Amino acid sequence: MAPPPPRELLAVVEAALLSPAPPSPAQRVELLHALRDAAPAFRALLSYPGPKASDRTQVEAKEVRLPDMPPITLDDTDVQTALKLSDELNLNEIECVRLLVSANREWVLYGREPLEIYRLAAGLWYMERRDLITSLYILLRSVVLDQGLDADLMYEIQSQMEALFSVGLRQRIITLVKELNREEPSGIGRPSSESYVLDFRGAFVERRAIVSRERLSLSHCLALSALIKLMGPKEVKDTFSILKDCAAEVNENTSVELQITYGVLFSLVVTFVSDALSTSHEKASLPSDSSFRREFHELVTRTCNNTTVEGFVGIVCLAWTVLLMLTQDQNSARDSIINASSGVLADIWSCLDIICRLNAFEFLRERVMQTAAYQNDDDDIVYMYTGYAHKLMMCFLSHPTCRDKIKEIKEKAMNALSPYALPRDHIEDLNISGEQTGQPTKQPFVSLLELVGEIYQKEPELVHGNEELWTFVVYAGEDHTNTQTLVAFLGLLSTLASSEVGAAKVYELLQGKVYRSVGWNTLFDCLSIYEEKFKKSLQSATSMLPDFPEGDAQALVAYLAVLQKVVENGNPSERRKWFPDIEPLFKLLSYENVPPYLKGALRNSITAFVKVSPQLKDAVWSYLEQYDLPVVTVSPGQHTATQVYDMRFELNEVETRRESYPSTISFLNLVNALIAEERNISDKGRRFMGIFKFVYEDVFGPFPQRAYGDPREKWELALACLEHFCLVLRMYDIKDDDIYAAFSTSGPSTSNASIEKQLPVLELVKDFMCGKVAFRNIMNIVLVGVDTLINERTTQTYGILLEKTVHLSLEIFILVMERDLVLADVFRPLYQPLDVVLSQNHRQIIALLEFVRYDYLPEIQQCSIKIMGILSSRIVGLVQLLLKDNVSKSLIEDYAACLEYRFDDFQVIENTKDDVGVLILQLLIDNICRPAPNITHLLLRFDVNGPIERTVLKPKSHYSCLKIILDNLEKVAKPDINALLHEFSFQLLYELCLDPLTCGPVMDLLSTTKYQFFSKHVETIGVSPLPKRNINQALRISTLHQRAWLLKMLALALHVSNISSSVYREAVLAILNDTFGHCTENMKNASMFQSPGTPINTSNGPMNRNKVLELLEVVQFRCPDTSMKYPQLLSNLRVESKMSQELHTQLSESEKGELKESFHHMLKWAWRYNKNLEEQAAQLHMLTSWSQTVEVAVSRRMSLLEDRSQLLFELLDASLGATSSPDCSVKMAYILTNVALTCMAKLRDERFVCPTGADFDAVTCLDIISAKQLSNAACNSLLFKLIMAITRNESSETLRRRILDSDVPPSVIRFLLLEEQEGDDDELTLQKVLKEQSELARANFAIIRKEAQAVIDLDMSFSSEFSQRFCTADAQFSLLLRISHHYGKYGSQILLSMGALQNLSSCNLLGYQKKGSSRLNSNVVKERAVEIDKKRSLTAPVLRIVTSFTSLVDSADFLEVKNKIVREIVDFAKQNQSIFNSILRENISGANAFTLERLNMVVSILSKVWAYEENDECSYVQDLFSMMHSLFSLDFGSLNLIQSPNMIEISVGDNSEHGQQQPTLQMVSDLLNSVTLALERVGEEKYLLLNKVRDLNELSRKEVDEIIKVRMKQDCISPNDNIRKSCIMQKYTYPAIFLRTSVGINVIHSSSTAF
Repeated sequence: MAPPPPRELLAVVEAALLSPAPPSPAQRVELLHALRDAAPAFRALLSYPGPKASDRTQVEAKEVRLPDMPPITLDDTDVQTALKLSDELNLNEIECVRLLVSANREWVLYGREPLEIYRLAAGLWYMERRDLITSLYILLRSVVLDQGLDADLMYEIQSQMEALFSVGLRQRIITLVKELNREEPSGIGRPSSESYVLDFRGAFVERRAIVSRERLSLSHCLALSALIKLMGPKEVKDTFSILKDCAAEVNENTSVELQITYGVLFSLVVTFVSDALSTSHEKASLPSDSSFRREFHELVTRTCNNTTVEGFVGIVCLAWTVLLMLTQDQNSARDSIINASSGVLADIWSCLDIICRLNAFEFLRERVMQTAAYQNDDDDIVYMYTGYAHKLMMCFLSHPTCRDKIKEIKEKAMNALSPYALPRDHIEDLNISGEQTGQPTKQPFVSLLELVGEIYQKEPELVHGNEELWTFVVYAGEDHTNTQTLVAFLGLLSTLASSEVGAAKVYELLQGKVYRSVGWNTLFDCLSIYEEKFKKSLQSATSMLPDFPEGDAQALVAYLAVLQKVVENGNPSERRKWFPDIEPLFKLLSYENVPPYLKGALRNSITAFVKVSPQLKDAVWSYLEQYDLPVVTVSPGQHTATQVYDMRFELNEVETRRESYPSTISFLNLVNALIAEERNISDKGRRFMGIFKFVYEDVFGPFPQRAYGDPREKWELALACLEHFCLVLRMYDIKDDDIYAAFSTSGPSTSNASIEKQLPVLELVKDFMCGKVAFRNIMNIVLVGVDTLINERTTQTYGILLEKTVHLSLEIFILVMERDLVLADVFRPLYQPLDVVLSQNHRQIIALLEFVRYDYLPEIQQCSIKIMGILSSRIVGLVQLLLKDNVSKSLIEDYAACLEYRFDDFQVIENTKDDVGVLILQLLIDNICRPAPNITHLLLRFDVNGPIERTVLKPKSHYSCLKIILDNLEKVAKPDINALLHEFSFQLLYELCLDPLTCGPVMDLLSTTKYQFFSKHVETIGVSPLPKRNINQALRISTLHQRAWLLKMLALALHVSNISSSVYREAVLAILNDTFGHCTENMKNASMFQSPGTPINTSNGPMNRNKVLELLEVVQFRCPDTSMKYPQLLSNLRVESKMSQELHTQLSESEKGELKESFHHMLKWAWRYNKNLEEQAAQLHMLTSWSQTVEVAVSRRMSLLEDRSQLLFELLDASLGATSSPDCSVKMAYILTNVALTCMAKLRDERFVCPTGADFDAVTCLDIISAKQLSNAACNSLLFKLIMAITRNESSETLRRRILDSDVPPSVIRFLLLEEQEGDDDELTLQKVLKEQSELARANFAIIRKEAQAVIDLDMSFSSEFSQRFCTADAQFSLLLRISHHYGKYGSQILLSMGALQNLSSCNLLGYQKKGSSRLNSNVVKERAVEIDKKRSLTAPVLRIVTSFTSLVDSADFLEVKNKIVREIVDFAKQNQSIFNSILRENISGANAFTLERLNMVVSILSKVWAYEENDECSYVQDLFSMMHSLFSLDFGSLNLIQSPNMIEISVGDNSEHGQQQPTLQMVSDLLNSVTLALERVGEEKYLLLNKVRDLNELSRKEVDEIIKVRMKQDCISPNDNIRKSCIMQKYTYPAIFLRTSVGINVIHSSSTAF
């Protein structure tokens, strides 16, 4: 089988081996198959077919055939690019064409320059190489490092890796490390070759840098391979040869080259140490081959002129010596007769001499382990290097031969060195000169101690159980006769104390029982002796302090470093007892003759005691004020009369001359530690104002101008100052009183009292707001730039300090911008918001934003993104600023790269505030609605130079955040890690589709066949099972939100898509097909016919269930109980009583434990409670989105679906079933009833609305054939579920009223209530009725089928253009009604102020003329009738809108407003006089519900406003009187008035139409009397009825029957005779809905809603 593509191979390997969860069985099988298939690619690693003459001829012929592809035609540019790739990369010409095809698929090459095409294709080729090497590296690392993976899987991988090494993979790696560095096409390229390629971001990358990274990865693979299968003799010699070549060419400023050299070096070290420690006898060790041993020994002992090469060879010689010694011991143990070769011993001693002569210990420590290149290498690789350095040194230190050599070099060191070392400055100079010359400057024994300390400083856990190490420590600490060995030994102890176990061990060693002269007593006695000596000197007449001996000072510094580590890392409960008296540490701080570096060591050790206990913290404050140098604050313009030796003097006069600042740095660190532990912040930091002034004015102010002998100290000093500023900004808030108090005292003042009143936080913020010294210095740190920071971080040891300094600087900017706006309102114009200060120099803003590219420390990226969010909300022209300075392109790519790295990362981030991916997506979401062009438009590659809405998005052509988001949502990889990223990505796309400016471009992009975004995720994300709550509740919540945003996008796409466009039409059809089932291929060809009388299938048998119902099942689950509230939990745990007891009395240890356990339970409950609330909110979010999708599809796209009635029934049945489910909450039921009511409305439309409209005289054969009806069983099932939803235990009055708003006849309710008692008879009756109805329907169909065949063949010629306009107008009116209902008076006021009435008057939707007969044979007349009927159907929504405006007449507070509203409505009535007159002149006696509703609204409108009109030119009064006359002429005996919460219904019997007659006063009086009597009678009946139905659930069946009988008198009234008021619901309002059974029972009558 062909090897998988490198990208697919890498994806499989990462998913199985890097995921935080163990690989699934499917992933394991996929991984093993991929490894077997990729074996040929690994064996021929980075080996590609070369150029071939026949292939070149084929390419030049401009037609190439690739495997599994049709012939490809090339143009001249393609041919030139392919040949250039072949020449410069040493690739086959056909392979180059494949690269071009892949590059076009990835980036779309059309319209690009030839050179850009070449660079993209070359970059793609290097990406494939990188993916293959990375896959190999991950496989090797998973075997070598213990990652907790399955042992069987690791064994399989290891077996395959060993097989690959056996056939030459490692030899291939060694060759590649060497050959890739050559200037040839297969390496870094010829000098004339193109030097740059374009990476995946489209950014320029040097080809040499890419190849260097490849060599580095290969060197890591080489080192890891030595742990899987030991090298052979030839591989060892080849590797040693490469090591010398790399060492000869290495440059300390090229970090990658150094790391490559380290990889080759440690591959040899690992091989030798592993071979030496191997206990297997199956394979002979390397020294067993005598010829190899002699040959290699000559290689490592051969002298070299290059000192760097000699240093690396010395390390190899050290490892080779260990191998020789341990191998010799194993051979001697196996042989019965000891016949150790004298030659081997001689080789061992010669190697030991070389090691000491070259001082390999010092080279390994200073030139390898302490370098920035070593520290910045891959963490896992550095761990392996350090681990094998530990094994190497333990083998060396524990061997008897080496012990003899160590004893020799120790004695030599003791005798060679004088008791007192050279001054510190001279030592530093010698160290610097020694590094430049490459000659060792220290004795080997001292270097050995320092090397051992360096190893365990990096990996402190290696100290545990290491008896050989502690044996060496005991020996090394004996009988020191000079300072250097003592300092080196104490330095070793300080590193060994870097862990809790090591700290306890070191503390015991220095208790005085192991060493005679080295111990804690020596330290404290020495401090006391010098303090007493200096005190006596001050009391003498000379008053001159003696000099402090340099050697003693260095020894004390070393002691204090050990003390600091022991206290910092000791056990918290034990370390309190170790050092009860720390006062001696303070006594030397005030003396001038004590060296600053000794004072620094003293304060550093004191700082360690601050966190030991609150008592010790208070003691430190007390001793510090008593002994340490004071901080004298001098007001501006004042000078002290006498010079005081304080911290200012020591800084400016002592340390500045020495260009070293250890005392000041330690003082700031100590003060920062003390302030950080303070809990009393009521004084807002006033007591620390003097310290703040010292830091602000004396330390940080002149910080850039000072000279520094050690660059580390420069950044240590800046770091201490910035930490102090951060403490000030974080600990203290600024209140309004503080601001106004500062404003009132902001005048010039020089008194100390005014300084004491100042607040540090206010002074610091004010500095930034006027661009003073702190702002300038911190800004200069940021202006170092991201490129310089990357270079310093990777090449200099102080780079980490610079990195921390930049991080704190960015944090300070964020903290200041959280406070500056409040101050700016008070202190303007002297102090401006920080964004105004930054805008004065655009370089400052750009420098802050560019740090998003810095990926060495994610915290820096987080700060840069947060600053972008703040600035984007404040600076309107931020995008133009970035465009002007030509940084927009790089910023777009940096943000995209940062987001892509986060998507690809396998690390789980617990705190979402620290997730750079979430921060970027939130930034994009927050900026969508801001003025264009905004940051979202820029980062997503909209056309910010032109109209945003006209942008044509091309994510495949331009690297941006949009490309990353779409690519990752297409894969939805690592859902457990990237759940939040997927959620915010869906939300972002929804918000983009919702925004007016971005809607068009984004909808155009997502609707294309390339993406089909709206429909593709329904199957993958929508209906997939939810994660279990008890396994990963956070993932469950996020998954619900993902589906919610996806469904909202579907609803939006269905709502706004213009289906006249083929692209949008296909997208809508795809959504409907994937979500609701099969839809029509074309609206005009959609079948609108169904066999008449055939009942809709309502069985529960197997059927093709659509995804909408599956989505409802997904969201329908019972949420966890959240009824237990916080106070109840407190009372259960008795936390309050325990807390009060803690405040008043001292609790015992057991009681404290109980209190701690109670708090633990409370916090655990609070966390679980919040998560449960989040899950409930997510459930409602998804259900709301589901309802929107269903209602929009049903309301606007129903014509595109097949079998609509069946679909509506299923949705209605599922919604009502879910509403009555015990898992359904009241809030969910409220949402589900909206869907149910909408389905009722559409079912009514499907049943009654026909092309002829409401005029039943125009019914044709086609209308009869098209009619659909529900079976009685279906209707009874729906009504049963409806009653179940009403009578459920957990409900609300609002929900009941919504459902009971349906006008359900009492006979039907009685039928359902008696169903249990008379079930058998009713079932037989029902079956009989259904059978008769079915037979009648078949007979009717047979009769009319022949007559209607011609009509069916004609097919209905609906005008699609008019239908589109009709749907649009209907949706617009529905939206206006929704606004009016939701917002009540305010919504109506807003609509009226926007000119809604004028717009309604100007449209032609009300302008129709009533036709006489519609029974014409002409198709044109039929189409016109359809249009007229649709226009007439829009009359009711328009009248409802106008009716809502009439409510403002009575509620207007001012007469002028009231008159304006009345005038506008009157004008509307006049402009539509013909419509109003025609409605008023309708025949009332035979009018249907639609006509009576319009009549009711017209009367309501005129009764509100026409009384204010003086002229009756429209004859409305006459029409009203005529209508009243017709009412008066009816039989008032049949008048029934029924009062309900929503309406008053007047039911009128059938009477013939009378002629017009002017009403008389007597007739009006009779009418009013009749109405009064009827209302009184109805009121009495209603009062009696209400007394009985206080609680329907508690009444007996008999009492319920009586209530039903009271309501029975309404059964004879036809619903078509009801005149009702329009009830405007939450959303769109439809006319009354009637679903009738075949026996004519009025089943459901209600109003419904749509999206």
